[in-house]
Amino acid sequence: MPIKGLLLDLDGTLYVGEEPVPGAREAVQRLKAAGLALRYVTNTTRMPRRAVVEGLRALGFEATEDKVFTPARAAARLMRNKSCLALVDESLLEDLKGITLTEESPDFVLVGDLGEGFTYARLDAAFNRLMNGAKLVALQKNRYWRTPGGLSLDAGPFVAALEYATGQQAAVVGKPEEAFFRIALEDLRLEAGEVAMVGDDAEADVAGAKRAGLLGIQVRTGKWGSDAEERQADLVLDSVAGLPTELGV
Repeated sequence: MPIKGLLLDLDGTLYVGEEPVPGAREAVQRLKAAGLALRYVTNTTRMPRRAVVEGLRALGFEATEDKVFTPARAAARLMRNKSCLALVDESLLEDLKGITLTEESPDFVLVGDLGEGFTYARLDAAFNRLMNGAKLVALQKNRYWRTPGGLSLDAGPFVAALEYATGQQAAVVGKPEEAFFRIALEDLRLEAGEVAMVGDDAEADVAGAKRAGLLGIQVRTGKWGSDAEERQADLVLDSVAGLPTELGV
């Protein structure tokens, strides 16, 4: 089945740090001109799609919010027309359109990166809503992240605490979870076999996509670290710059 759509990872695939991967901008232009449906995908839960687009444009990539797919967007599609108690950074609220944000009898409790906002009172309120029937959704379950001052707790430990206290298992909507890719496919309106995920992370990008039925394309930029990581990929490229040629466009 020919490829009709692509999910393109950002940091490590289209750019590394503050520099575009050589040839990446030209590759994206060729892929668009060939009529492929593209989505820029990222696991970030610390900035809204608007900010992601601003960053892409600053690096010379043409992008619009509707073409950016994040865990917050996946959560919004999962919970659309429902109500939610959102334990997320305030900046992400703009990406939760279509959801009624409430603290009273929500259908869902959504947990993201709240940093110092993870107070006992807020966690206890979330616990009570979950015990009263709300479903637990997590943007991701990372254990920690690196800050300029060193390692710091991420959202995962707080999700785990709510899981333990309530006996619920959170529905996780970030990579490498199948739900992320399934909802992205719905957004593209394509079947899994018609779409390839292109990324530098062997687990979050390639393995996660393949478990959801997509093709997995590994690039040797960014996080790529060893030949062993390539074995599960359907295609391995030195960089995304070679993708148009491999796809014959």
